[in-house]
Amino acid sequence: MDTPTLVKAALQALNAGSGPEAEVSHEDLLKWYGLMHMGRLLDDKAPNYLKQAIGWSYHAPCAGHEGIQLALGLAFRPGKDYLFPYYRDLMTCLAGGLSPEEIILNGISKATDPSSAGRHMSNHFGKPEIGIQNVSSLTGNHTQHASGLGRAVKYYKSDAIVYCSQGESSLSEGYCYEAIVGADKEKLPVVFVVQDNGYGISVPKKDQAANFFLCDNFAGLPNLKIIKCDGLDILASRAAMSEAIAHAGSGRGPAMVYATCVRIGSHSNSDRHEWYRDEDELAAAKAADPLPRFRAFCLERGLKEDELQSLEHENQQRYLAAHDAAMAAPNPAPESIYDFVIPEAWKSSKFPDGLHEEKGDAITLLAALNTTLKEEFRANPDTFIWGQDMANKEKGGIFNVTKGMQPEFGPERVFNAPIAEDYIVGTANGMSRFDDKLRIVVEGAEFADYIWPAAEQIVETSHDYWRSNGKFSPNITIRIASGGYIGGGLYHSQNVEGWLTTLPGIRVVAPAFADDAAGLLRTAMRSRGTTLYLEPKFLYNAAMAKSHVPAEFAVPFGRARVRRTGSDLTILAFGTPVHFALEAAAKLEAEGKSVEVVDLRSLSPLDEETILASVKKTHRCLIAHEDKVFGGFGGELAAIVAAKAFAWLDAPVERVGSEFTPVGFNRILERATLPNTDKVLAAARKVLAF
Repeated sequence: MDTPTLVKAALQALNAGSGPEAEVSHEDLLKWYGLMHMGRLLDDKAPNYLKQAIGWSYHAPCAGHEGIQLALGLAFRPGKDYLFPYYRDLMTCLAGGLSPEEIILNGISKATDPSSAGRHMSNHFGKPEIGIQNVSSLTGNHTQHASGLGRAVKYYKSDAIVYCSQGESSLSEGYCYEAIVGADKEKLPVVFVVQDNGYGISVPKKDQAANFFLCDNFAGLPNLKIIKCDGLDILASRAAMSEAIAHAGSGRGPAMVYATCVRIGSHSNSDRHEWYRDEDELAAAKAADPLPRFRAFCLERGLKEDELQSLEHENQQRYLAAHDAAMAAPNPAPESIYDFVIPEAWKSSKFPDGLHEEKGDAITLLAALNTTLKEEFRANPDTFIWGQDMANKEKGGIFNVTKGMQPEFGPERVFNAPIAEDYIVGTANGMSRFDDKLRIVVEGAEFADYIWPAAEQIVETSHDYWRSNGKFSPNITIRIASGGYIGGGLYHSQNVEGWLTTLPGIRVVAPAFADDAAGLLRTAMRSRGTTLYLEPKFLYNAAMAKSHVPAEFAVPFGRARVRRTGSDLTILAFGTPVHFALEAAAKLEAEGKSVEVVDLRSLSPLDEETILASVKKTHRCLIAHEDKVFGGFGGELAAIVAAKAFAWLDAPVERVGSEFTPVGFNRILERATLPNTDKVLAAARKVLAF
């Protein structure tokens, strides 16, 4: 037997029963109809703005979803709960607290748009100050954030509910599975609302999963309560929402409301649904329209025709007034693109330059990290850490950086995460939304090579602050064990800073000594914003990376450190190659050459001032880094030096790094691939001889 089409299934559900015959007051019916009518009015008007070249260039209509969206919006308590809408949730956000004017401001991308001030796509509604989150266009990725925020709600014993709304096709995304399975495991107070209109753009449900109701994919989860409902019916939808809220609020686990809807229009204004839906299906979708059905229901329940007409007229006048106000609102200023790229970092008054006297006992880089983590956890009780294999009694990760943390701070603040890098980073983003005072550290992956499943969440986090126009900053430190020289081979020896530094909105740091490791970590954990903290794993216990770490030592972002002064050549390096540069400089000194070694420490932001001052003094520059030369971060450094210090150069800028191959497991292959002191020395002699 053929799988029934979405519309036939929706109509079957509708005809099977119109939902519970709940007692609804006259006032509620008027309010609900007024909201539903206004939502449709705005939804229908949206395409006109594009036709007139005013804006709303992306519009995903909510027509056919009003039953569940109205129920969801009414359940949400502004200023109390948290709501993650998706791009079709116009009706949800209107019922949840956005005004018609605010809806239009978003649609036409005005500077006063409460979601993003015109920075984000139209039809992405939000208002963080009342709990409606700014959500990106990455389909369904906010399920990760909802679970993370639910974790904070549970930890701080709030009675808030986290609502996560999405289309059924988003459930095919792996990160949605991670988030829902994780919320089930942790029994988080999250209500996932899935609006099933049968299509992911033009892709029918049958191409998404074997189950007709995609919620059945999660039927085996023991703590997730799944409630199917007729999303065309406001009463049935409200009953489902009430049941879900009761379950999620009880502490027994999350709930999923799976609402069958219809999509009356195309997926969006860039889609033509008549290319893949036949006339009978389109007619059936239109016949299932929730708005006229609810209007008829209101009349059956005693509302008068003139009351409804009066509401409709009033909505028309409210729309016109909202339109006029929105049209008169200011546009974003071009120079505003530089606002809210990344929050200002915390600065130490005791160590403003990140320098100190080299006196006292030296400790390893690993010990410096472990000690600093513990000191910051003692100083700030709203600090948390999780990751893979890093919090089981005395064990603290494969390298034991977090050794002893769980026994001291407890499993609610220090805990293992599933082997799901996306979930690790995504829930950090979500949990940080609960309160700006929270500071979260995660081991994004045990090795940098494994960070790629979390790449979309790192990108998401990189523009949250900018996209929300400064209303939300994910305050996260993402620790990654980076680099080679351990005989690890593929997935255990790579470098990722070349990609990370292309993302505005995140900081990228890489220490080479224990003191800088402690100082950069302290600054990262005390700052607002996101820092990608690259830990050169080869240096964890290396004697050459040992140094004295003063109490409360801190290193500012964007401040390099001259590790050795010289006059004939500048070597720019970070991480492990700093030590190769120092060894090469010592050998060149015996040959009568004076080499200055600049330890960058911070890649983004970058200390161009120190770099250029050194090059202008020595007139020659060599860049040493562990990553591949081709496409590596050294290319950016070379471009900066060539563009801004060209007049001072007496030789071409040279680079040394890894060969353009993967890193092999056999030590012979590893040595052939990675840079070392001899390779740095050879490159330095080449530059000096020019």
